[in-house]
Amino acid sequence: MSLSTTGLTFVTGGLAVLAFISPAQAEKPAAPSAAQSDPVALGWMRGFPPPPDKLIMQPDSDFFSFPKMRWTVCHIRELMPTKEVSRGIGAPVPITYDLDEGIAKVTFKPIGGERPMTWNQSLSANYTDGILVLHKGRIVHEKYFGALVEAGKHAAMSMTKSMTGLLAEILVAEGTLDETARVDTIVPELKASAFGSATVRQVMDMTTALDYSEDYSDPDADIWIYSKAASPLPKPADYEGPNGYCEYLQTVKQEGVHGEAFGYKTVNSDALGWIVARSTGKDIAHLLSERIWTKIGAEQDGYMTVDAKGTPFAGGGLSAGLRDLGRIGQLMLNGGELDGKRLFPAKVVDNIRSGGDKTAFAKAGYKTLPGGSYRSMWWIFHNDHGAYAARGVHGQTIYIDPTAEMVIVRFSSHPQAKNGSIDPTSLPAYQALAEYLIAKDKN
Repeated sequence: MSLSTTGLTFVTGGLAVLAFISPAQAEKPAAPSAAQSDPVALGWMRGFPPPPDKLIMQPDSDFFSFPKMRWTVCHIRELMPTKEVSRGIGAPVPITYDLDEGIAKVTFKPIGGERPMTWNQSLSANYTDGILVLHKGRIVHEKYFGALVEAGKHAAMSMTKSMTGLLAEILVAEGTLDETARVDTIVPELKASAFGSATVRQVMDMTTALDYSEDYSDPDADIWIYSKAASPLPKPADYEGPNGYCEYLQTVKQEGVHGEAFGYKTVNSDALGWIVARSTGKDIAHLLSERIWTKIGAEQDGYMTVDAKGTPFAGGGLSAGLRDLGRIGQLMLNGGELDGKRLFPAKVVDNIRSGGDKTAFAKAGYKTLPGGSYRSMWWIFHNDHGAYAARGVHGQTIYIDPTAEMVIVRFSSHPQAKNGSIDPTSLPAYQALAEYLIAKDKN
């Protein structure tokens, strides 16, 4: 089977995206604008049945090519096998609204730009599918575009990693998981792999030293082998490689010394998912439901993609509703409390907010994140507001600003996967909005 029909995990610029894609597709041509690529306007999957030229289906391998991906990110479950992240059977807890029409006109100057841009202009520039802003626990801004509707769900991409990291951090705080333990003492199957000699903390902070290539222009790079292994589709008769995330992780070899440098590699997240599952006896989807989704008053179930053996994709498989991720952002902002209930110890968030090794992080060369770090699979900005975020390719974010008491959740389907291409018109917008809300509170 060719790479174009077997890939599951495609990683660009250090952030994971669920996709069937070939190495050639990693190079993206100039894309149409947000309005020109609107999946509703283009008529993707419209009609009963849709006409052949409007179908986005399996086994075709181009459903994550732009602009089809603008529909796909809102319909992953129709293309891939998934496992539910249940919200339980209780009633959802509503969030109070206090909409602020002034947010649309907030202005800022993009990184490296000379001309100011408004908040609304940035939403279009970043191919926003959904945007939610909470201030002091109230929804002050909420918009939906393209294929995403209020009751819909959207691929969270690598924000899934932050959910996996959060669960691990909770287990550490509760004493269930020892962050200093060698991985092979928890998952003996990883003893001969690079992960075996790493500590749990090194996996959580992605400071493992892995002989693992994510050079997408190289058809023989490890990322494509990983993609074949992770595919939930039946393997061809002559396939002799690993089957599933767990089998592939056992093949990863070490290169260098653990703990010396940050290296964003999705295999760390799947290794952590295995560690968490082995420590609790529950997979990531089940544990995320039990410890978070059933506790936050969620409106909708989430779901996670799985490999051929039913293992949830801990590095990028979650899809969820916009307001439910807003609830998780508010939970983090409140230090583990939501709606008067404590879900986990405050030191969980304190530890994440403290950040990781800045020196190790700097070696990765993220130009839009100077002075930043990475801790428990969350991105820490170390700016004046103490902001930190869950981030995913193509523009996904849960951005938390403790100083402004602000949470932003954005779903997006930007044609460029790398957040480095999206940050210049995103990060200054978030900062400007935070300053607007702070100034408004003072008036």
